[in-house]
Amino acid sequence: MQPHWGFCGWTLWDPSGGQTQSRRLPTMRKVKPLGNIWMGLVLGSFLALCCLTEARPQPSRRDSQWLRQILPVLGVEFELKNISCSLCKTLFTAIDIGLKMESNVARVGFVATAVCKQLNLAPPNVCQSIIKLYESDMVEIWTHSVLSPSEACGLLLGSSCGHWDIFSDWNISLPAVPKPPYHPPAPPAPGAPISRVLFLTDLHWDHDYMEGADPACPDPLCCRKGSGLPPSSQPGAGYWGEYSKCDLPLRTLESLLAGIGPAGPFDMVYWTGDIPAHDVWSQTRQDQLRALTTITTLVKKYLGPIPVYPAVGNHESTPVNSFPPPYVHGNHSSSWLYEAMASAWKSWLPRNALHTLRIGGFYALSPRPGLRLISLNMNFCARENFWLMINSTDPAGQLQWLVTELQAAENRGEKVHIIGHIPPGHCLKSWSWNYYRIVGRYENTIAAQFFGHTHVDEFEIFYDEETLSRPLAVAFLAPSATTYVNLNPGYRVYLIDGNYPESSHVVLDHETYILNLTLANAPGATPKWEFLYRARETYGLPNALPAAWHDLVYRMRGNEGLFQTFWYLYHKGHPPVEPCEGACRLATLCALLSARSDSPALCRHLVPDLPLPHTGSLWPKLAFC
Repeated sequence: MQPHWGFCGWTLWDPSGGQTQSRRLPTMRKVKPLGNIWMGLVLGSFLALCCLTEARPQPSRRDSQWLRQILPVLGVEFELKNISCSLCKTLFTAIDIGLKMESNVARVGFVATAVCKQLNLAPPNVCQSIIKLYESDMVEIWTHSVLSPSEACGLLLGSSCGHWDIFSDWNISLPAVPKPPYHPPAPPAPGAPISRVLFLTDLHWDHDYMEGADPACPDPLCCRKGSGLPPSSQPGAGYWGEYSKCDLPLRTLESLLAGIGPAGPFDMVYWTGDIPAHDVWSQTRQDQLRALTTITTLVKKYLGPIPVYPAVGNHESTPVNSFPPPYVHGNHSSSWLYEAMASAWKSWLPRNALHTLRIGGFYALSPRPGLRLISLNMNFCARENFWLMINSTDPAGQLQWLVTELQAAENRGEKVHIIGHIPPGHCLKSWSWNYYRIVGRYENTIAAQFFGHTHVDEFEIFYDEETLSRPLAVAFLAPSATTYVNLNPGYRVYLIDGNYPESSHVVLDHETYILNLTLANAPGATPKWEFLYRARETYGLPNALPAAWHDLVYRMRGNEGLFQTFWYLYHKGHPPVEPCEGACRLATLCALLSARSDSPALCRHLVPDLPLPHTGSLWPKLAFC
């Protein structure tokens, strides 16, 4: 899971879609120390904040107010408004020059670590480890990025300080084939087959989880060896998991898979990634590969011959979120990860799927007649993927490949399921808007979309681009297996129009199951995975089509009790103590309408009197509960 905004979100590309822009810099040896200091300042802040926000997910979109609110919590007295435009440009000019002139990565890391510690951005061990992990990649990336002082300051301080349109538009080419008239799917006939699809996401296995450890340690991840013991007045981590910033021991994941039988039988499994824990400051490639092979083996052990179709999460790599496009070769490449995935998953995926998995972490296959499954690598849309600083124009050509797959499916009369980790509404704006346009063009073909990443139970609605009023698709965001943060463990089962000729393959309903940690951790208790709710019954939905979810959002706006039911289920039966009212409630409902990133117009009917800033972000008004 990732925060919804942060310094990690600076993503830059050549607006022309060509090669990386380069700038000739003057040879100013006397500026080198200043460049090192400022570069260390920003790199230390940048990496430590990424690590810390990883441990503090926010139920909001991206805007500078997030930074202004979170830094005091971290003990940093800092206000963006106190930085003048001229000072900002001077600072980033020094960074630019320093990065171009400093070739010693170790010295860069040393300065960054010192700054991170001095600003108390993270515990000293976390500062040192996270910067050591990222320093080589960051210097390599930033050296080749197109970041200019004007762009950086425009991003931070607003367009009055400089040009900040670094998320400039780029458009995917759609075929000239006209879009067929839309025909809503016919309800399945009585007695028609219904498929049960098990959906697993965000397992986050912590191999160092330790019962009794401090669940409120200073590190971004607790309940583990090295977290220390809690004060005598406070309980330690529970045996099966803990309501805190903690991930899961292997025994809890094994309990989930071993006890999943009553929710079945299952026709297939969609598994959308995030296998390792949130100890992102200390992970090695060996750690990530151990998590991949251990959990894959566990899934195969308990699910046996049921076909499993995985997607790549943002935590599978190290450093976390580091997914260079395929044109990056050598030690920085992701080939070490993709090759391991292909080896681990070869019994589930056909040869053609393994081929594109090895190249870019995405694939397509046909699990049954009339249905095409497309697994996207959503790390190529992620704001937190540093490698997209170099060029974010359709990384790996994935969206153009998606169009080709969808057009071929339309030609064959097939329906398509799309799975991925990061939801489209949480992506870079241009990627998200292109994806939105693709979904609109192929609304007859795309039967369902499934994502994870946020750890909570929600959805995102797509509308026609002409009026933004007709709901035409919905992306389901399933809750996590992990407890991180303050949640019950859980999983989802989708009921889908089944395997028969002319099936619509749409979602008919869904069920959620949880492990109540309070009960499971009680003395002498054993874990019991229990049914939490069924969507249509609980929300009074006539069906599970996009219009029904659209209507639910507006019913929740006018019905406080219905919204509080949603809020309870949103957190898998363990909501925060603080109530969600006012701005929190509106922000939560707006997010459900927002499958297109940074698009406040999607909420104009929900909040008609809300002034929309020219920056295109609704969230400064609604961001925090």
